[in-house]
Amino acid sequence: MEMEKLKFVRPKCVGGQSVPTPHLYVANCGPALGLSLETIATAFGIFGTVASVNTADETGTRVIVTYHGIAPAEAAKESWDGYPCSYFGGRVLHLQYSVPCAPCKVEGTLRVFTVASEMGIPGLYLIPNFISKQEEHKLLAAVDERPWQGLLKRRVQHYGYEFMYKTRNVDREQNLGQLPLFLSDLLNRISSLPEVNQAENYLPLDQLTVNEYPPGVGLSPHIDTHSAFDGCIISLSLAGPCIMEFRKYTSVGWVSSKENDADHGQLDVDMSCTEDNLGNQCSTKCPKFERMALFLPPRSLLLLSEDARYAWHHYIPHHKVDIVNGERIPRSLRRVSFTFRSIWPLQL
Repeated sequence: MEMEKLKFVRPKCVGGQSVPTPHLYVANCGPALGLSLETIATAFGIFGTVASVNTADETGTRVIVTYHGIAPAEAAKESWDGYPCSYFGGRVLHLQYSVPCAPCKVEGTLRVFTVASEMGIPGLYLIPNFISKQEEHKLLAAVDERPWQGLLKRRVQHYGYEFMYKTRNVDREQNLGQLPLFLSDLLNRISSLPEVNQAENYLPLDQLTVNEYPPGVGLSPHIDTHSAFDGCIISLSLAGPCIMEFRKYTSVGWVSSKENDADHGQLDVDMSCTEDNLGNQCSTKCPKFERMALFLPPRSLLLLSEDARYAWHHYIPHHKVDIVNGERIPRSLRRVSFTFRSIWPLQL
């Protein structure tokens, strides 16, 4: 298995101390902070031969440094853990020993729907062919004329307010201005939809995030931040298809994977490893959730309100090919989404 496809967790403790390993989880260090993997490898190379350096997660602010032996890892941790590092401009690093664990898989068969109403999730709507191919081309051309911001695995643009990924919120003091004029016709058409007018707590859309996904890149399961955004979430899919999975957790406590019962149908167990910011935990017990998926074709409009907005996590699997009713549907060279939101009103 390739190193970059492994997850890392803290090893077992002996006498209250972590057992040293050749792998170091390094926080406050990574490409998102202007430090290339090559630069990091060179710096850590003063302690011994570095076997590999890989990003630890999608934030790009934490990495896994792997040596060929334990001794250089011990030396690096003793020298740099919690201390300013001159090789990185005085940046204070936080290091933990780590061990690799194979990525866990979600068991069971995922049903993929093509009609949102058949899923039975209140507040979930999908409108196919909401725009024409010509309109799609114009929207893509408009954003491609504007600068993209590079994240670890995808590119984004923000309008109205910038979404801050580290805090999962927006900076209200940094208003980027009104949404651009090339969106006027689209916004007027969206606001006239019966599904939008009937949505609970609908507010004018004043924030847009444009995401560009290359093949194999998706999004982790999440619910859009309540404290940042109010009302419904509206997303237009352009250029390529994908499936969006919806998950509703059915137990508050943790359950062993052995409790998963195939007879439950849509009940499944999340086998993803759970970690804090320093990778300190890896749980073998996982929450149960109900799961189903919706196929999003190009030019379709997705509306999340009510339960679909607040009770269900949504998730784009990191696939290069989606299976829809037995048919293999490859992801395109790019998929671009326009996700519109309403900023939570300030309380005066």
